[in-house]
Amino acid sequence: MNFGVTTLSRKLITRAIALASLTALVAGSPMVASGQEHDHHSTSPAKLVQIVREATQQFIDVNAAGPAGYGPAFGCVSGPDHGAMGVHFVNGTLVGDGAVDAAHPEALIYEPVGDKFRLVGVEYIVFADGWNASHNAPPMLEGQAFQLVASPNRFGLPAFYELHVWAWRDNPQGAFVDWNNKVTCEKQ
Repeated sequence: MNFGVTTLSRKLITRAIALASLTALVAGSPMVASGQEHDHHSTSPAKLVQIVREATQQFIDVNAAGPAGYGPAFGCVSGPDHGAMGVHFVNGTLVGDGAVDAAHPEALIYEPVGDKFRLVGVEYIVFADGWNASHNAPPMLEGQAFQLVASPNRFGLPAFYELHVWAWRDNPQGAFVDWNNKVTCEKQ
């Protein structure tokens, strides 16, 4: 199965139009569900991790992502020298709304496992120019600051703020770090 996006023009990517188009393209595509392996410590997780788990429980089965407006984008994202993020299933409407809401992440992140997908985390995304127009500081959720990704970037997107939350897969570097050494793009 190839859920990657091969071509994204800058005009379409500017704002969430391209991401919404991706969602429309895959809405009818069948996806294979994956059993969820809970891989988190027995210690009490951060409040934002708990919120994400509650908000995304329904997406453990990847087949629930499409009907909710999420579609795969950018293929499986690997780290520059170690670790990975996985396959981002992006909701273009949420990316383009200029808001951040802990209960509604803009992207669900899945790790490919054979011909299935395992939910490992989420990414909150908001375009920087839209956010900065009405805010004096970068976005934050439950005390976690977003990072600025400048343009140009590997995704061909305008500058954006982002925050990863590894709610379904522990990250040795922390629950809010971009790259996760326990996630791989090599189908297992």
